[in-house]
Amino acid sequence: MTSQSTAVICFQLGGPDSLDAVEPFLYNLFSDPDIFDFPGSSLFGKPLARWISKNRAPHATEHYAAIGGRSPIRELTDRQAAALQVSLHAAGADAKVFVAMRYWHPMTDAVVQQVKQGGFTQIVLLPLYPQFSQSTTLSSVNEWRRQAMLSGLDVPTKLICCYPNHPSMIDAVVANINQTYRRFSGVDPKDIELVFSAHGVPLSYIKRGDPYQLQIEETVRAVVARGRWTSPHRLAYQSKVGPQKWLQPALTDIVEELLRQGRRRILIVPIAFVTEHIETLHEINIELREEAEHLGVKQLEMMPA
Repeated sequence: MTSQSTAVICFQLGGPDSLDAVEPFLYNLFSDPDIFDFPGSSLFGKPLARWISKNRAPHATEHYAAIGGRSPIRELTDRQAAALQVSLHAAGADAKVFVAMRYWHPMTDAVVQQVKQGGFTQIVLLPLYPQFSQSTTLSSVNEWRRQAMLSGLDVPTKLICCYPNHPSMIDAVVANINQTYRRFSGVDPKDIELVFSAHGVPLSYIKRGDPYQLQIEETVRAVVARGRWTSPHRLAYQSKVGPQKWLQPALTDIVEELLRQGRRRILIVPIAFVTEHIETLHEINIELREEAEHLGVKQLEMMPA
């Protein structure tokens, strides 16, 4: 087999590729030791994850059914990886790009085996999470290290940790926002509320030093400075799970507040997502939209992730 010098591993969370996959996907998520780490988790973590996933699966399955019966994250991430492959080859790099999902296929252990068989001389880990968090980047990196150790994969490895204000990413977000602004035909930008939405995390993460909130805020600052729009802007968080306190304000609360104030044109910017998935396609584009329409929104648009 011809060796290639560099294996580039694109990390993503993954998503169910069918309605039957929803419950096992949720089980993989809720049994992640980097997210659900509590006293006694080594004994009770997996049974608890099984109970949670079983109870949440019917509701989650309805949501996935509403967006086509599966998550699009695999297809979209594969397209991103293919585009990166083309760019690397055009630049003269001897590299092959892989996709490793954290909670669904292609799973990390399978990708580790592919890389091991490929004869690579170095590995670059590229999390497709612009902002670092223990629930995303750290979890994916730790799983890679665990599986690499189990398989005996011992190759020099570099990590691209995060890129919350990388100029190319900022330019891409600004371009997408500008494209979405065009849907507000004839509307003064001052009458449009720009609402940035990031996936929330428990406040306990932040108190332990997780830089996620600071990096989200840095991304928003960089995008707003680059875009130079006259629209007011807000930052909100979504997707809270469980009874713990999470980052605030909640996206739904912000939208309700704006509508009470008579601000009825809203542009939602998913600022922590690089592909569409359940949090954008259903939580924002279906659930939030329905609530906003009930409260009298005139126009609500979502920037494509």
